[in-house]
Amino acid sequence: MKIFQQMESEVRSYSRSFPVVFHQAKGSYLYDEEGKAYLDFLAGAGSLNYGHNNPLLKKALMDYIEQDGIAHGLDMHTQAKAKFLTRFRDLILTPRELNYRVQFTGPTGANAVEAALKIARKVKGRGNVIAFTNGFHGVSLGAVAATGNEHHRGGAGVPLSNIERMPFCGYHGRDADTLKMMDKLLGDPSSGVDVPAAVIVEVVQGEGGLNVAADSWLQGLQKLCRKHDMLLIVDDIQAGCGRTGTFFSFESSGIKPDIVTLSKSLSGFGLPFSVVLLHPALDRWLPGEHNGTFRGNNHAFVTATAALEVYWSDEHFTQEINAKAAIIKQYFTAIIESYSPPALRIKGLGLMQGVECINGEIAAAICRHAFERGLIIETAGNQGQVVKCFCPLTIGEEDLRKGLKIIDMSFAAVMREFSQLRSA
Repeated sequence: MKIFQQMESEVRSYSRSFPVVFHQAKGSYLYDEEGKAYLDFLAGAGSLNYGHNNPLLKKALMDYIEQDGIAHGLDMHTQAKAKFLTRFRDLILTPRELNYRVQFTGPTGANAVEAALKIARKVKGRGNVIAFTNGFHGVSLGAVAATGNEHHRGGAGVPLSNIERMPFCGYHGRDADTLKMMDKLLGDPSSGVDVPAAVIVEVVQGEGGLNVAADSWLQGLQKLCRKHDMLLIVDDIQAGCGRTGTFFSFESSGIKPDIVTLSKSLSGFGLPFSVVLLHPALDRWLPGEHNGTFRGNNHAFVTATAALEVYWSDEHFTQEINAKAAIIKQYFTAIIESYSPPALRIKGLGLMQGVECINGEIAAAICRHAFERGLIIETAGNQGQVVKCFCPLTIGEEDLRKGLKIIDMSFAAVMREFSQLRSA
């Protein structure tokens, strides 16, 4: 542990919540140097939807490496890339009647967001973009400008501009029509809001507190974009790749975004891989206008293709995710009923659900207790008040229930402490 304190930057964060040295990982578990097992309800912040060292994906990668397959290819044509594009088209886009070009960006989700914002501004010839309260899109300058979180914005060191902040679905309460507010501002030449190039939105705000946009709200947002000549960008970096139960988080709404960003679990194996999906009419890039040395991670193409073939060739995986989501909701409902008012309500969708607490102090304490019991779980929300369940989508039911029982026990322990403090 001493080497990390001596050498690593103070910017580190997750290691402060989980102060052990991890050594191995398999399926839904991480193991420390002493061999102690920790059930993982963080899953690489959503980058390990198929678990750690998934054997099917690992075999595909090991076979490819043993055959001296290309590892780094810039944006050159390779067989690995061709196979990924073919499977992605046939298994994901065509069945959903989506027509997109695929832009391979730099390996981070933030880079995909930067590319999406750049092409929207280039196509529309306007600099302004609408982003939403509690949204999170990354911490590079363009992406962090669109991010709402004060803590992350404060790290920029320069003014963050060209973003108009609008209220997300439900931000002002159930009865407030936030789309009507936006329409009024955009249609009034004296509102001070310039018509933007695009709107960027998360269907489920992962870092922002597991806030879910209603299907009707998303449908209305798409209509609003058409009315005011704005492009609709869906940031599906955290909520995509099956996390909400369908491959894309927006599928139940029936909308067809102009641009979609994907990353995190796209490779299926924790390997860096990001893309921008854009309608063909928007593909107005000049060669090399947005590039990156590591946009040709062929190892990620291999594991991504294997993940598509193994998990997305039919509806079986979606059904499994939804069945597990129902189990989580059942447990969280019981927690709400048992520990209200400190436990307020269930947030989120699919296998990105959580319990909102009355404050971040209680939520953080619950996560600490859970870690002591062998469960890795983190918080989300504008005050860190949501205990956020982000287990691998492939987790077995026995391990899922084991983790949920640990959360229940951790709530009980913290509520005892909470009651003792109130009575003192």
